[in-house]
Formats: sequence, structure tokens, C-alpha cells
Amino acid sequence: MKQIPFFFIAVFILGTLSARDNRNRHYITNQAPLVPQKYTALPIGTIRPEGMLLKMLEIQRDGLTGNMDSVYSLVCGPNNGWLGGTGDGWERGPYWLDGLVPLAYILDDDALKAKAREWIEWSLNNPLENGDFGPQPLPEGYARIEGTQQEPREDWWPKMVMLKVLQQYYSATGDDRVIKLLTNYFRYMLKELPERPLGHYTYWGNRRGADNLAVVYWLYNITKEKFLLELGELIHEQTFEWEEVFTGNRIRRLNPLPGLHCVNVAQGLKAPVIYYQQNRDKKYLESTKEGLLALKEVHGFVNGMYGGDEALHGNNPTQGSELCSATEMMFSFESMLPITGDVYYADYLEKIAYNVLPTQHTDDFTGKQYFQQANQVLITDQSRNFFNDHNARLVYGTTTGYPCCLTNMHQGWPKFVQNLWYATGDNGLAALVYGASKVKAKVAGGVEVEFEEETNYPFSDEIAFTYKTGKSVGFPLHLRVPLWCEAPELTINGEKVDVQIRNNIIVLDRTWNTNDKVVLTLPMEIRLSTWYEGSKGIERGPLVYGLKIEEHWVKVEKDRGFIGRAAYEDPFWEVYPKSDWNYALSRKVSPKHFEVEVNDKVEDMPWNLNHAPITLRVKAKKLDSWVIENNSAGDIKVPTRPTRYPYDKEEKIELIPYGCTTLRISQFPVW
Repeated sequence: MKQIPFFFIAVFILGTLSARDNRNRHYITNQAPLVPQKYTALPIGTIRPEGMLLKMLEIQRDGLTGNMDSVYSLVCGPNNGWLGGTGDGWERGPYWLDGLVPLAYILDDDALKAKAREWIEWSLNNPLENGDFGPQPLPEGYARIEGTQQEPREDWWPKMVMLKVLQQYYSATGDDRVIKLLTNYFRYMLKELPERPLGHYTYWGNRRGADNLAVVYWLYNITKEKFLLELGELIHEQTFEWEEVFTGNRIRRLNPLPGLHCVNVAQGLKAPVIYYQQNRDKKYLESTKEGLLALKEVHGFVNGMYGGDEALHGNNPTQGSELCSATEMMFSFESMLPITGDVYYADYLEKIAYNVLPTQHTDDFTGKQYFQQANQVLITDQSRNFFNDHNARLVYGTTTGYPCCLTNMHQGWPKFVQNLWYATGDNGLAALVYGASKVKAKVAGGVEVEFEEETNYPFSDEIAFTYKTGKSVGFPLHLRVPLWCEAPELTINGEKVDVQIRNNIIVLDRTWNTNDKVVLTLPMEIRLSTWYEGSKGIERGPLVYGLKIEEHWVKVEKDRGFIGRAAYEDPFWEVYPKSDWNYALSRKVSPKHFEVEVNDKVEDMPWNLNHAPITLRVKAKKLDSWVIENNSAGDIKVPTRPTRYPYDKEEKIELIPYGCTTLRISQFPVW
């Protein structure tokens, strides 16, 4: 009998175990005893955006993301503490890098890479002997630089952001110095945390400990150092009790409102799911969804965000939602989706990315809006009903509002692109979030394959995947069916295929041949939902719709100087309505009453009034009693009182995708 070499026996056994344990063979994925991931992140650079998504990254490159070191030199210039200087040594520099690094390597842009590497090299080359890294305390008596933050440089929180930066840098480059630095730093944490817990210096580290925990698990999956699991338990113990908050009634409390910071909530959403990887108790999976339901019921808007300006503040659609909340909420969904495989998080990620994110930065990515409103009819440097209601919270500017968002906004689009595709536990590929792109990744036994995804999604319901590899390879392709889609259709090479859909995932396990083409059609139907005081929201597919309001932008030049720790620069932009906004819908309105007009051509930059690719039309009634109060649309409780106006008072209004609006009504009162 011919003997089988031991090598092949080992490979067979490992392959069998991998398949049974559902762990991807080719990329960094959870190792035992951590729970196997449903999906696994691909290295940065394997996914390339096309069309609109490519344009958004190019706009970032040419706008603030590529130029923060000059536009915001006071903080992101050469004197920053993360470059060894005596300036700002807290979160803002790492925040910028958290978007700059993926942007640089996704675009393969040498100039951006050089900017990012300057900061990364300083951290890699300047660790302390005890394993600590980052800016160190300044000499006693050092004068604070106006406009910069001087929170304790020893604080755990800003280092958590830099951990994410270093993780992404390793994903793009494979630089082993990152592994050495993180290993030494985490040994330092394990030693120091008992005496100096996460909330020792500021409470941010306690609230945001899951960001730290996620990188600890990621490093464990590379090194399998057991002390990392011990550290994981310690970090979880010292992190705020998000699981209890989400499963209790704290978020639903109205009088008094819960003392929860809006960005902490966005980051805390992922905390139970991150820890679930080690604990495996399903209560941690369930708690996040319970928390999201509570946010929706008591503080939620149709756009997927929640009233938080900056503490949670109810669901009146004129309350603010912070830009940092949007980008951190996206990152939470991007973190939970591969662990759970739950398409609920993919749907929610698209809702924020394709509705909220485009409205909160200018078309050229040179300005941002600190707060936005779901019903937003006037943008001025005036007071509103916000908990934090000073320093030009609503206008479009740079350091207006509070400068954290100026540096934290950059992660939104690049990380979204990075999460379009995943490797799978059965060694295939998955498209779980949709957008025009190309991917090259290893499948099956290690063969590199390429797919091209062609689509005008989220404006189009058709998504085409073409297999571009010059050889035939057998592996599964996973495709998501959004929860809002009731009747998906799929063809392979022009022939309709009946497929099984399990947990809203289609798995096409087949041998792929060059130029095989899969077309997934996701019919988009109009959906109406009910919100604050019975107001109505309108959605179609992944998009929310808002009233089209003509805009008048006014450039304001004020010498605002410094207010507290925030420097306000000239100029900023106010926006005034040039058309009526005070419309209400009939209580009897239904999806059949809407006309839908879809343009065949979608511009690479579609996110404005002139380029809106879809228009909905419906009859509505103008309510003269609904006026601006406290510089916002008046409370919609007043015009919802029944009227006896005849139907001939109605007129047709136009609605466009929420992401194409600056001024809008997205939650309509009813009459």
C-alpha cells in the first residue's frame, strides 16, 4: 500500500478542521478560543473603488484629508505631540490618520502615504522601555498653546485611536514593527491597568474601551499570545457597562434624559459584540440590537441617526446629530458585520453612508457641519435647541462647532470602501455592502481571483459582478439581500437562477470561468414610516428622501478668535432657503401616490441638488402656520391639527435623496 507523506496528511487535517471550524485560511481571522468569524476583513489595497466611491476618495485627497497638515497646522502640523512636538498630544492627530492611512493605501497615493508614514514612523521609532508609546507629559509649567488640547498625555483614549491607525498600516504594508510595538504596549497595559484603569485620566477611555479591545483580539489572531486574552477580560471589565445600558431602560428615559454622550453611544454600540468573540454569551449579540431599537424609538430619526447634541436629546427632527456620531456609528457597524454576518448591520451601514455622511461635508470636502438636522431649513450661526449650542454648531466650516469632527470625519468613506468585500469562512468572497468596485483576493486553496462590481447603487437596483480571472476556480460567492428587498432576482450569464436565501445571504458555490457575469437585482419599493408626533418619513431601497429646497449659500467672515480650546477660522458658510419648505402630507398618503423619476446617468459626484439622480413627486399641502422658531423649523405638533382645507389646496412637491440635500424636510407633518 502506497504511503501518503505526512505533509499531505497535515494539510488534509488542517483543511478539514478549517472547514469544520469555519475559519478563513488566507487572512487574519479569529483564532480559537475566539468565536469563528462569519466574514473576515481583506487587506487594505485589495479593494479598489470605482465611479462615485472613487470620486469621493479623490475629493478627500484634494480636500481636507490630503491637506490637514496645512489647513489645520496649529494641531496637525509639525509641532504635534504625535510627531514629538510640544503641541496637541491628544486625539486629533490620530483621528486624522485613522482616515488618512486607508485613503492613502486604497488610492495607492505616494504623497498621502508619505504624510501618514511620518506620524507612524515616530510612534514606531520612539517607544519607551516599559512598552508605552505616544506623546509623553510636557515639562512642569509648560504654557498651554491656545487652540490645542492639553488633556493628560498619559490618557489611554488617544492611544486607542492610534492603535487603529497602526492596525490599518499593518494591513496595508505587513510591517512587523507594528506587531512588536503592540505586543510590548499591551504587556504594559496589562501591568498598569489594575492601578490606572481606562477611566483614570479622562472618562473617554472607559466609554470607548471596545476600540482598544478589538485591536487586542486582532493581535491575538496573529501572535496567539495568551496574555492578550487575559488583557481582553481586563479591558472589558474596565469598559463602561454598555450591555446593561442597551438592555435596560436607560436610553428610553425621558425625564431626565439619559446622560449619555452621542459619540460614546455610537462607539459603544459595538462593545458587546466585540466582547462576544471571547465570552460567546449570546446576550452580548442581542444587546446591541436592543440598544439600537431603544435609540430609534426614543431618540431616532428616519435617516438612521438619533438626537444627540451632544448628550442624547430626544427625537424631535430639529435636534442635532453630530458628524463624529455618524462616522463612529459606521465604524461600529463595520466592526460588527464580519463577526455576526448579520445583514442588519450592512443595511444600517449603507443608510448612514448613503444618506447622512454626504450631507455633513461640503461637495469639495473642504468644510464640515458639526451638527445636522433631519428637518433642516436654515443654517446660520445662531442659537438653537441644542444641549451644546455655541461656537457655530450648524454652519459649514473647518473648526466651527468643535474641531474633533474636523479630524474624525476622514474615516467615513475610506473605511466604507474597505468593507465592500470580505473573505468568508468557507474560503470564498462576500459582497455584503454594495458599491462600484474591484477586488483581488485569495480563495479556495490560495488562488488569487478578481471580481469587478459594476453598479450605480444606491440609485440603481441592479448590481453586476464579473469574474475577471484568467483561470477556472471553484469557490463560493456570498451576496447580501437587504432586509428591505422582498423579491430579489439573480441571473448568471443571462439566465435566471432560482437561489436559496438563508439569513438574507445568497451563496453561489460553483466553478467560476473567465467573464462569468452575475446580475443581482434588488427591486426598490417606497416605504413610509412614522416618527415624532406622527410625522412621516419616506424611503426607497437604501435611500431616505427629503423635500427639495433651493439653497442660498452666504460666506461669512468673522474674526472669531479663540473660544475655549477651539480656534475659529474665516470663513464659514450659512445656507438660507430660496423656496418654500413648510409642507405637510395627507394622513391617507401611501406608496401608490408617489411618482418616481430615475435618471439614466448618475454623476460621479451625485450628492447635491443639481445632480440628484432620483426625484419623487407627491401631493402635499403648504401650511402657513408652520414657521421658523428658534432658528429651526417650528415644532411639527402645531400644524398636525386637523384642518378642513379642500383638496384643491394641495400641490405637487419634489423629494430627492437625503444625501443630495443641504436644506430639507425628511419627516413631514400630516394633516
